[in-house]
Amino acid sequence: MRAAAELGMRTVAVYPHEDRFSLHRFKADERYRVGEARKPLQAYLDIDETLHIARQARVDAIRPR
Repeated sequence: MRAAAELGMRTVAVYPHEDRFSLHRFKADERYRVGEARKPLQAYLDIDETLHIARQARVDAIRPR
């Protein structure tokens, strides 16, 4: 995220409820909560939801954590 910000790129983060205080959430230009009622690992691994958010936010690339 730091490199993207230095290049002037907009950043988008996804996070489950348990990671609501994670640094990546606050550093991103946009943030979206994923995995409602799921454990954190399951939330991050929900490819369909991640891609839905990526399309909605019109992202150009995804970097896995």
